[in-house]
Parts: sequence; C-alpha cells; structure tokens
Amino acid sequence: MFVSRSMVSQVITIDKDASIFEAQEKMAAHGIRHLPVVDPDNRLIGIVTDRDIRSSMPYSLIREESAAREREKLAQLKVADIMTRDPKTISPMYTIQDALLMIQKEKVGAFPVVDDEGKLKGILSVRDLLRAFINVLGIGQPGTLVGIEVEEKVGQLKKIVDAITAENISFGSVLVARTWEAGKRAVFPYLLTNNVARVKKKLTALGYKLIDPMDWYLDKLPKE
Repeated sequence: MFVSRSMVSQVITIDKDASIFEAQEKMAAHGIRHLPVVDPDNRLIGIVTDRDIRSSMPYSLIREESAAREREKLAQLKVADIMTRDPKTISPMYTIQDALLMIQKEKVGAFPVVDDEGKLKGILSVRDLLRAFINVLGIGQPGTLVGIEVEEKVGQLKKIVDAITAENISFGSVLVARTWEAGKRAVFPYLLTNNVARVKKKLTALGYKLIDPMDWYLDKLPKE
C-alpha cells in the first residue's frame, strides 16, 4: 500500500507570516498537532507543531489567560520564527512500510507528503499509519490470532494455509516473524472466526508447535 492511499490529502496549512496564535487556533479548531507551512505556490517551506507553540509561550501565559503585555509581545511572533525549516518529507509513492521505518528513524509524529517539485500533496501521521496497518492486517474484523512455530524452510506457510482453508476458515492476514531460536520462524495467522479449536488440533497433529501470541515478547528477538 502506498502513502498516497493512506495520507490525509485535504491538509490544513498556514502561511509563514501568520501569528503563532493563529496557528494555535487552527490546531485547536481542527484537532491537529502539525501544520505544514507553504508558500503561495503550495510548496512546503516548513512545519510547525503544537510543541513548537508551547515552547514559545511563557508557562504563566499557558496557565493563565492574563498577562496582556506578554500576549502583545507574543502576538508579534510569526510562524516563520518558530517553524522547522526544510522538514523531513516523504514521497506519495513510498510504501507505508517505508513510512513506518522513517518515522521510527526520525522520531517524528508526521511527515508532509510532497511531490518531485516540493509541492504539498498530503500529510501522513502515526495515526494514519496505524489505520492503514489495521486495514492491511484485517484486524478490524472479529477474529482470533493464532501463533505457530515452524522450521525455517520452504513450503511451511503453504502447509499451514492449506490446513486452515480446508476447515473453511478465512484469513484476515498472516504475519511471519523471527524467533529467538535459530532455524525457526513464528507464523501468526489472523483467522476470521472465534472457533479455532479444530484448526489448532489439526495443526498440532501435523507436528506444529502452537505458541501464545500474548507470550510473544519483542525483547526476546535476536538483536541486529
């Protein structure tokens, strides 16, 4: 799935000469935390976040709505004074897997999506990524996650899929992960049924070891 299919395309933006109070009001009105800053040609020149705004305000002003003199002084601050210039961006042709890795690496909450000319096409946040993966994995539908430990060799996944589909059970998704034991993999089919007793018995009879997904700890995985 591409970023272009998961991003928010109707983006709320702001001009670099707007006041920080205008930026704050826009964020509050639309329930957002990131405002791309664009020029008249819709080219991205920066981004301002709710954290940028909080950092620019004295603590007393955040707590009280007094201090008129401080507010007058702050009203002179423009978005250009506090925005991040040339922020990290992502292409609409990247996959959501690419986006997930980039967000983890850059430690940001959202990426503006721009085309080859630097024009803003959308914005992709962590929330958008979560929604996309929920759709991809099919976990928005009622079902059961089953864990199976298998040997790392060709044909194992096909045997599991054939065994499950023979029981007339549909898949929401299938994930394959590393284990902490060499030569093994963990397979996690998400089955669109809550009645999995028969299929578990069948998989056990085929020689597979069932594992509890709730006991799957990422910190036990091999380190890179």
